[in-house]
Amino acid sequence: MFRFIVRRLLQLIPTLFGLSLLLFIWVRRLPGGPEDAILGERATPEMRAAIRRSMGLDEPILVQYGRFVQRLLRLDLGTSSSTKRPVVEEFLERFPGTVELTITALVIAIGIGIPLGYLAARRRGRLIDHLSVGGSLVGICVPIFFLAYVLKAIFSENLGWFPSSGRQDPTIDATRITNFFVLDGLMTREWDAVADALWHLVLPGIALASIPLAIIVRITRASVLEVLNEDFVRTAEAKGLTERTVRGRHVLRNSLLPVVTSIGLLTGGLLSGAVLTETVFAFTGIGAFIYEAIGQRDYPVLLGFIMIISVVYVLVNLLVDLSYSLIDPRVRVR
Repeated sequence: MFRFIVRRLLQLIPTLFGLSLLLFIWVRRLPGGPEDAILGERATPEMRAAIRRSMGLDEPILVQYGRFVQRLLRLDLGTSSSTKRPVVEEFLERFPGTVELTITALVIAIGIGIPLGYLAARRRGRLIDHLSVGGSLVGICVPIFFLAYVLKAIFSENLGWFPSSGRQDPTIDATRITNFFVLDGLMTREWDAVADALWHLVLPGIALASIPLAIIVRITRASVLEVLNEDFVRTAEAKGLTERTVRGRHVLRNSLLPVVTSIGLLTGGLLSGAVLTETVFAFTGIGAFIYEAIGQRDYPVLLGFIMIISVVYVLVNLLVDLSYSLIDPRVRVR
């Protein structure tokens, strides 16, 4: 297992190098420039040239990239040109919110999707199967921003059951330790802060979970149907094993590999920033901030945030590979 982990970690080095190079080139190709965002459209050529010199943008592109990599290795991502704060501080302040929202969406999607997909496969052709397949199609087709607005209008503005914006009621005097509002409340035993933070996660979590839930249902159903037709399942049933043993040891475990793959990819996508969901619910995460940074041409934020998110995405896929080796030990020797 240790050798398997080391091999996967070594494979990440060229991947991250390629990501940094592509990201650096992409940001440099964006229209306009940081001097336009800082000085505005009425800046003189001399002022633009001074800004470019101060930011090192007048140097050869390879020199700029080399310095960019050096700063990455030192975890020095520069200063935001819009907020004048270090990019790392901005990220650490907003990323916990996106993580909490992602975990909420995944709990909903996995907790409902896998049992529903398995039940639909076991009841193939029956009412529950038709409802799950039809519901998954609706979940994929309905845009997240539309569902978010519907949930907000019905359950927040009309019924008043859930808050309409933010991560927590600002009137609550909550202690901040990690910026994970739920975790901070648990650590300090401020149960009102925990309950309020969870209450703020319900509606955006449901909206964000709609597409992952639909995908997990369909993949689980297809995978279970494929495994149910395998010879080893029929052999296990012919031996007289109980349904619980056949279901847990043979069917579910052997059908989890494609499901785990989809969950890993969905997790990386959700962590990259749920822009629409965070915007609708005024949720202070990284998605909306990246969107603002693009409009303001805030190069340090774009480079820093997207690079960190890329690293997180790659690490999530590493965890998926490790989960493969736990589900199917044959993967370790391939």
